[in-house]
Amino acid sequence: MASNKKEDTGTNRSRTPNSKEFLDYISSGWQESSNKAISQSPAADFAKARRDKVAVAFPNQIVVIEAGAPKTRSNDTEYRYRPHAAFAHLTGWGSETVPDSVLVIDTKESTQILFLRPTAGKDSDEFFANPAIGEFWVGARPTLDDVSSLLGIETRDLKDLSAYLDKKKTISLEDSELAQFVSELRLVKDSYEIDQMRQAVASSIRGFEDIVKALPKAAKNPRGERIIETAFFARARLEGNDLGYDTIAAAGKNACILHWITNHGPVNSGELVLVDAGIEMDSLYTADITRTLPINGKYSDAQLEIYQAVLEAADAAFAVAKPGVKFREIHEAAMKVIAHKVAGWSILPVSAEESLEANKQFHRRWMVHGTSHHLGLDVHDCAQARKEMYLDAELKEGMIFTIEPGLYFHENDLLAPERFRGIGIRIEDDVLVTKDGVENLSAKLPRTPAEIESWMASLS
Repeated sequence: MASNKKEDTGTNRSRTPNSKEFLDYISSGWQESSNKAISQSPAADFAKARRDKVAVAFPNQIVVIEAGAPKTRSNDTEYRYRPHAAFAHLTGWGSETVPDSVLVIDTKESTQILFLRPTAGKDSDEFFANPAIGEFWVGARPTLDDVSSLLGIETRDLKDLSAYLDKKKTISLEDSELAQFVSELRLVKDSYEIDQMRQAVASSIRGFEDIVKALPKAAKNPRGERIIETAFFARARLEGNDLGYDTIAAAGKNACILHWITNHGPVNSGELVLVDAGIEMDSLYTADITRTLPINGKYSDAQLEIYQAVLEAADAAFAVAKPGVKFREIHEAAMKVIAHKVAGWSILPVSAEESLEANKQFHRRWMVHGTSHHLGLDVHDCAQARKEMYLDAELKEGMIFTIEPGLYFHENDLLAPERFRGIGIRIEDDVLVTKDGVENLSAKLPRTPAEIESWMASLS
């Protein structure tokens, strides 16, 4: 008769030996690890300055910022670990973060402590028997001293956290005021962050080169979009930590689906492929770039007509972006161009000027998304910021955001010109606000039709 005992379920994989003889044997005969000197991370001083700002903003309080636990993918497997952006920003710890770590900024005691789980000694069975955190399974965790040297912060064992916080009133990211503050703290990037963003963009540009080289192979496969996706992913894992977000590799009509990440469609000659992708560095800063490429290397007349309209909208957004201009004005500049272009194709029920009125916006049928969003540790960074600090705020030197207008004509859109149906085009660049204007961080990736055709030919 089959067993129905609870202890017999969920343990179908072979079990680890646990006899005393085995425990004695496996815990013996290990050479001590060499203690190599740990250099302080270039992010450490910047992270300390950010923590100090939090301390000033929340006096006489104990601020607790959790890295977070691993997230389950299925059953007992997990997604690649990534700490909370606020934790990464305030510690400078990126892809090597030990899961479940906790930052405490105690402004009552004027202390800043990072609690983490150090590697267990060989006198514990954790190192070989715990598949979630054991050294045999996931690798050795750093020592408390290692992390302290790396990040320039006091460290303590995670097991001591409860005693430290015992009966003390704390404030965590569940508090909207704190979540808002640490989100707004990322609106203006420091020099370390800007350098990381430059690296993320440079790696992403190389990823786009890989995509172009993969197009001939993609065009021969019924699920060619996935060949494009994996070409970029290989670059992300080679030069960074991961993708900043799931790659959109949308060929043909799929380009009209704004967040198309299924990526199982064909890549046909004569059509376009819209690729929206960004590489996340080990510091967890990510790029976010879109290019819409002719699969056979040449744009058709209809494709060019739409592309030039989108490019003109992007250029209009670049033209107004500078310190002192409100963030929302970037979108307004792009939309003015989009409205007039759509009106010129005689598909609006009103004039461009009337369509631009707040209660009309008919041109938005063909571009329902925004033109810009902040960018950094999260692809849509600073998401908890107040409206007056985001959309209604003036641009400041050090801000980094996207400029990404587009036009999308679904194949079944009876109001769209027939020659445009099934074509979607977006151009997205990553922009740094400078003292007197903006710098296009992704400018080395061709963006005009002629430049793209020449670039693709050089890579073929």
